[in-house]
Amino acid sequence: MKYVDGFVLAVPNANREAYRLYSEKSSPVFKEYGVLSVVECWGDDVPPGKLTSFPLAVQCKEDETVVFSWMTWPSKEVRNAAWEKVMADPRLNSESNPMPCDGKRMIFGGFEVMVDL
Repeated sequence: MKYVDGFVLAVPNANREAYRLYSEKSSPVFKEYGVLSVVECWGDDVPPGKLTSFPLAVQCKEDETVVFSWMTWPSKEVRNAAWEKVMADPRLNSESNPMPCDGKRMIFGGFEVMVDL
């Protein structure tokens, strides 16, 4: 059964291109370890909420945009076997590929795919 890692984060508007390049550099590494696809979405219609919302969840500032992304794995087992290797890969360390946003405000989680039409 497919498995998805999902992410929500706030990226400074001035870093949009840097974030795109960061993703383009990171995605092939994940694919080497088994990821089937990586999708990065720049917020376009993401309203702030009063109780809950993506902007509230990631403490999005006035000069930032919410990014919603996910990567699909063939299974949770493949993902679990790969994740430690991915994180240890020198191509993804903060010196060779610095994240152009505050990763401490990123929300992430793993999800079992229930329906894949």
